Amino acid sequence: MNLVEFLQNISLKGVKLWCDGEKLRTGGSQEVLTPDVIAQLKQHKTQILQLLQEQPDILQVYPLSYGQKNIWFLWQLAPQGHHYNLSFAIRIYSQADIITWQQTFKVLRQRHPLLRSTFPKVSEQAVLQVHQNQELDFLQIDATTWSEDELHKRVTEAHRHPFDLEKEPVMRVRCFTCSEQEQVLLLTIHHIAWDGWSMNLIIKELPQLYQAQRAGVEASLPELKHSYQDYVRWQRELVESQEGESLWDYWQQKLAGELPVLNLPTDRKRPPIQTYNGGSYPFKLSEKLTQQLKTLAQKEDVTLYMLLLAVFQVLLSRYSGQKDVLVGSHTFGRSKAEFAPIVGYFVDSVVMRADLSGNPCFTDFLSQVRHTVLEALAHQDYPFVLLVERLQPPRDPSRSPIFQVSFLLQNFIQQQSQDIRKLLTNRTKALVDWGGLKVEPFILDQYESLFDLLLEMLEEDSYVTGVLKYNTDLFDEHTIARMADHFENLLALIVSNPEQRVGQLPLLSEAERQQLLVEWNNTKIDYPTDKCIHEIFEAQVEKNPEAVAVVFEEQKLTYSELNSKANQLARYLQHLGVKPEVLVGICYERSVEMVIALLATLKAGGAYVPIDPSYPPQRLAYMLADAEVLVLLTTPALMKLMPEHQAQLVCWEQDGEAISSQSIENPFSGVNYQNLAYVIYTSGSTGKPKGAMNTHGGICNRLLWMQDAFSLTSSDKILQKTPFSFDVSVWE
Repeated sequence: MNLVEFLQNISLKGVKLWCDGEKLRTGGSQEVLTPDVIAQLKQHKTQILQLLQEQPDILQVYPLSYGQKNIWFLWQLAPQGHHYNLSFAIRIYSQADIITWQQTFKVLRQRHPLLRSTFPKVSEQAVLQVHQNQELDFLQIDATTWSEDELHKRVTEAHRHPFDLEKEPVMRVRCFTCSEQEQVLLLTIHHIAWDGWSMNLIIKELPQLYQAQRAGVEASLPELKHSYQDYVRWQRELVESQEGESLWDYWQQKLAGELPVLNLPTDRKRPPIQTYNGGSYPFKLSEKLTQQLKTLAQKEDVTLYMLLLAVFQVLLSRYSGQKDVLVGSHTFGRSKAEFAPIVGYFVDSVVMRADLSGNPCFTDFLSQVRHTVLEALAHQDYPFVLLVERLQPPRDPSRSPIFQVSFLLQNFIQQQSQDIRKLLTNRTKALVDWGGLKVEPFILDQYESLFDLLLEMLEEDSYVTGVLKYNTDLFDEHTIARMADHFENLLALIVSNPEQRVGQLPLLSEAERQQLLVEWNNTKIDYPTDKCIHEIFEAQVEKNPEAVAVVFEEQKLTYSELNSKANQLARYLQHLGVKPEVLVGICYERSVEMVIALLATLKAGGAYVPIDPSYPPQRLAYMLADAEVLVLLTTPALMKLMPEHQAQLVCWEQDGEAISSQSIENPFSGVNYQNLAYVIYTSGSTGKPKGAMNTHGGICNRLLWMQDAFSLTSSDKILQKTPFSFDVSVWE
């Protein structure tokens, strides 16, 4: 038997063990202390006493919260990753007092046990182990010779250094000494042990602890009457209770049916496995717009959070074209007041599902969002990780489960002092009085993206700022910048007329509309309008008569050969009555003869009607009758497949001698660019096939544009891959 594992297992189940001199005392859960367990304890009493004396931390093991379990699982999948490293970095302008800072962080860890913990496995299950005498991971680093760029690079590297959650401290401190009067202090803690709320607590406590250490007195901080273990216990009891089942019933109903995957247009193909490479785009709403938003929110009896979320969901719907939109939103996870002063991983997520079907007016949609938010917050205590586990949505390793976009309004920061707000937002350099220390935020690139997109808003005194955090493997910065502009455009339009229907709200600014409708649409080019297709071909014959024009299997025709054969057939067709606006049916398999027939029809002045021999007899009969073709060019084998018709039949096999007797000179037909070149019949999937007509001028315009766009030369080859009964075949 592994004695350590046995003791830790019963400790996790609520049993208390401690030394009382030479006696081993037990307490806690009496249900676990079965006769068999007691017998094991008695049998190994001597060893147990020795273990508890030598390794006092051995029984300081506790279950993880649902959120911690998920983070530990994700860390195990990518232990070298850094996307769950959370850092607080400041530049301190004062004499370096390293010893005092070391003592400060030691006291901080004594106050908050999670900061001196590791996360090992017991019986293949991850647990929290709190250490009484864990060494502080604190390093002073000489940065006196570094440039600012080098400093920023090294601080970022220190932030991104991976944690070994099973063996190493979950918190580390790095002090980069730039000069006697300047240091950069970097505090990095894995997300499994703290969150944004915890960072706020620590930022407020650190200067008090520091000044108390300098003065040699105990800091006057309020006593912590509860622990993170109390939260874990409360969460488990809640989930297993009747109230927990009611919470589950709500979410099961709210997220019933097939959950939509938000498909935003991306700049790159989505990687097969989700990545966390992130970027950040900040923006700021004007004071005027901020006030208009607050006024509208008050009028509609909603919070600013509800209003901003509603507009963001409209934006996502317009970008994706989807009417059922899922957006995640963080909750602080501290719905019980006793958990407010505790450092730990409490943050959780709720899902805000929006229904934009029927194109509602914005105020009606806002009312829906208000109802959704109030309900979600009333049911926020059900762990999101457990929700995913029980719902079992289809798993896609390239996306986060249930929602791929998140929204957050950091309103708790507004309750802090102005100096603390500057440190928490960490977006601009500004000198701050931090408990008697002159410091400024050290701008650190913490843009790891756990979602495709996160909109984080911050309410200041008179304006609102925003940051769009995005996955850089999906989006470019200019795309996100445009999205931020569109979000602001929507906000401005909605405050001016909140009764507009969400589908009619314009996203584009005036400048974008001008660019899209005028500048980009200015495609006029003076192509020749007096030429027909075959005339352009004939000009090419004059330039390169011996160049190869067409290849089919082992057959090759030069431009001169193709032109001569087409001219002979064209003259023969003219003898049969083909002239401008007269339709000629062409029914061939893919072959050189097919190309000759198409060109000859145009040279004769007629318009060709492609007829696919694989079509059903009824479709063939309808097309021949509807088009009233004068002549049908085909082969003896395909002739047998044709239904009854009134057209004159022309086959190379039986009419070849008559055709070959014609002149090889270019014929005159009187056709011009406004005359028909072809009639191609549609598939008829919505009824009877319809003949779509096009003129020489339209086709020439297309072909000349393509030549400008693609600059084809004599070294290029075009594969004629499309059946000639489809219009794509024309340019080929």
